[in-house]
Amino acid sequence: MKKSLKKGVLIVLEGIDGAGKSTQAELLKQRLERDGYAVARFREPTRGRWGREIRKKALLPDSITPQQELELFIKDRRENVLLNLGPALRKKRVVVLDRYYFSTMAYQGAKGIDPVLIRRMNERFAPPADLVFILDLGARRGLARIAGRKSQDRLFERERYLGRVRSIFLGLKGRKFIRVDASRPAREVFEKIGGQALRFLRKYEAQRTSNRLIRPSKTGAGR
Repeated sequence: MKKSLKKGVLIVLEGIDGAGKSTQAELLKQRLERDGYAVARFREPTRGRWGREIRKKALLPDSITPQQELELFIKDRRENVLLNLGPALRKKRVVVLDRYYFSTMAYQGAKGIDPVLIRRMNERFAPPADLVFILDLGARRGLARIAGRKSQDRLFERERYLGRVRSIFLGLKGRKFIRVDASRPAREVFEKIGGQALRFLRKYEAQRTSNRLIRPSKTGAGR
């Protein structure tokens, strides 16, 4: 049975490279769809114009300053909000997002830009996340997991740098932020993410009015 929501819900997965965000995002999408929710899954950087530019610059780290990189992420996110996130949320879907502006806070923050300023810039236009899973993993272990990838982003793969990124992620506080130990096996990690997400979504399910037979009261019977 399809489930209706009172509003669109934005669930974000965050963490350093190698933490398993993409795997968990796909597992979550599949689980929520099996449970009857309409789900849209996206990622950042996107595959659009600005996302492609970010990936190209990431292969040439000396060709771009942290401020220029931040500007590219902002442009990419504006486009993502306009074309993907906004429409899906207005349709009252569950949006599962692999990285959001919290990653920009962490990665560009670790390069010296004030994370508070980055957050303020993004929250002027980006819809707020309802639930954020921080997949926590040590920098060395994250690097070991991605060592075999064919395309490696040298901007994000230095251990000391990722250590600073991780610290910023762990500094995110509030009820919406849920830390998950990403060093555990993927299925074990998902048990926590899937369970938390389903419990969270239940309070947003639209009330269904059942068609009940209206029976005449005893006092009105026979009149």
